[in-house]
Amino acid sequence: MNALPTRSLVLLAGFLLTFSVHAEYRPVPSKVPEPRREFRAAWIATVHNIDWPSTYTLTPSQQRAELIGLLDLAAETGLNAVILQVRTECDALYKSDLEPWSFFLTGQMGKAPSDGYDPLEFAVAEAHRRGIELHAWFNPFRSSATERSSKSSKHISRTHPSLMLSAGSMKWGNPASDYIRRRAIAVMVDVTKRYDVDAVHIDDYFYPYPKTVRGKVYDQFDDSAAYQSYRRKGGKLDLRDWRRSNIDNFVSTLYSSVKSTKPWVEVGTSPFGIWRPGHPSTVKAGLDAYDHIFADSRKWLQNGWLDYFSPQLYWRIDPPDQSFTALHRWWMGENRQRRHLWPGTASNRILSSEDRGRPASEATRQIDVTRKYASPMGPGHIHWSIKAIKEDRGGLRAKLRSTYAEVAIPPASPWLGSTQPEPVYVAPVEENGGLTLSFKSAPSARWRVIQVKEGRGWSTQRLIPASQEVYRLNKAPAEVSIRHVSPTGILSVHTVLRKQ
Repeated sequence: MNALPTRSLVLLAGFLLTFSVHAEYRPVPSKVPEPRREFRAAWIATVHNIDWPSTYTLTPSQQRAELIGLLDLAAETGLNAVILQVRTECDALYKSDLEPWSFFLTGQMGKAPSDGYDPLEFAVAEAHRRGIELHAWFNPFRSSATERSSKSSKHISRTHPSLMLSAGSMKWGNPASDYIRRRAIAVMVDVTKRYDVDAVHIDDYFYPYPKTVRGKVYDQFDDSAAYQSYRRKGGKLDLRDWRRSNIDNFVSTLYSSVKSTKPWVEVGTSPFGIWRPGHPSTVKAGLDAYDHIFADSRKWLQNGWLDYFSPQLYWRIDPPDQSFTALHRWWMGENRQRRHLWPGTASNRILSSEDRGRPASEATRQIDVTRKYASPMGPGHIHWSIKAIKEDRGGLRAKLRSTYAEVAIPPASPWLGSTQPEPVYVAPVEENGGLTLSFKSAPSARWRVIQVKEGRGWSTQRLIPASQEVYRLNKAPAEVSIRHVSPTGILSVHTVLRKQ
């Protein structure tokens, strides 16, 4: 629908008159192109202070300034989402009654920021102010990523030591434990309830990655006691199927739990990029995630236990044994529920020792692949990690700004709700060569998307929160279109104003 219905035009005109009888812009019917849809994101890792905060010795004000710098960088580059790690080792980078403050935030587990600020609350507000979604990223089972400081007395490794298993230098909550799985889900549901996040996101750490000795792969920890208990109670699955069933149970229960809390909040997962070697047939090498970390991620995708699926496709396009393109197309073929498929790309490998000679153009070539073979609702991708953009590896920023020249909003998720939000009611005031838009509140909307027309063409300016009351265009356009966006990405009818 490209024009407001007559009743809406009458109501809008009345609303405008209550603000200014001298307004030079009037509502008109007009054809406006749909805004471009593409998910453009980057991970922001907090574990080991990879991305933010850069060190746990920063003061709270320095942390905030550093995070604002990353969000400004994301907006300037053209991203519309960030995936912020808020649970690294059964800890919290936010105020929590369930788990202690993170070591990576203050240098002491359980110690809160000295001025009492809440990093997640701050991050959500600042991201949304810039038209950027904030996805809260959780590691579900790792309980110790570092032994550099002692664990808080409230940490799960101290309160439930019998449920911990060693995995090399790390500790892991046993995924076979009902308590461990429920605890991880309770943490994510708690964040979903208390924070205005757009999604919850889990990474690829399910059972720990195996160790390899002289070319032979070994499981990291001994969970035989839990398995024997399962068998004594009548369990029939063999060891490896039992492990996979524990993770399947976790993933499906997480999805239903988030949906019963806030149905529109998305659930995303970023598993290892190869389900099993040989799928597709050209991909013959790589970790067998199905058998080594017990992640049957193809099942999760096929069953629709997620809203977006971001396999970590960190290889280049050209090598046939682990081709980005071949893997992306194979995963698309497995997407029976038509969910979002937005792969992770290894921007951090540009000009790195891990992949010598990889140019920044590899990142943009991979974006082109995701656009050519896109999910039904629109393409997308996630950069690992924002540090590569911050460091401008190989001139990456300029290439991304060119690739993202047309502003895009995230694709819709109509399976989470397809109700169209109410139209936009807006009062325009032209002054000092610009146009100030004042909005009436809209309870059914989450965002507003603003498009302008100059000459013959329309362009999308940006996404703003629906809670924002005023927006200013520094240059008054010939026409401006504003649409509400629902929490699930559904657009309202246009409100189009033309300069008279």
